[in-house]
Amino acid sequence: MSDSAREITNLIYTYAELLDGGDLDGVARLFEHGRICGVEDGPPETVFAGAARVREMYDMATRIYEDGTPKTKHNTTNVQLHIDEAAGTARSTSYYCVTQATPDLPLQVIVTGHYKDTFARVDGAWRFDTRTMFVDQVGDVSQHLKF
Repeated sequence: MSDSAREITNLIYTYAELLDGGDLDGVARLFEHGRICGVEDGPPETVFAGAARVREMYDMATRIYEDGTPKTKHNTTNVQLHIDEAAGTARSTSYYCVTQATPDLPLQVIVTGHYKDTFARVDGAWRFDTRTMFVDQVGDVSQHLKF
């Protein structure tokens, strides 16, 4: 695996680790130079650009429990990378499967889907450019989402 491939893959996995740890500021910082799109080619209100807007999105949507976490595990798999070293850009697709257990919800899969990500090398480091989230299957998200 090339250094770029390792750095980008680590970025993808870091997103899940920070989110599951309840570090919403850390998640937001991953998108300091990028954005999250809730819908592919969606209207402007579905695009959250920059760290502040990404943090607002997670504050609006994600339940955080007394231990400071959403009590989830985001398992990311099937990462496929396409890197253009000369241009300093990359794209990837991956699957996600989110499990959750709370005092009121036994351990279970609550949602599965896939990501389409783009990346840019900024000041020598790989950064998220765009993350588009696709939901493929939905279970009981009542203990995870605020809406």
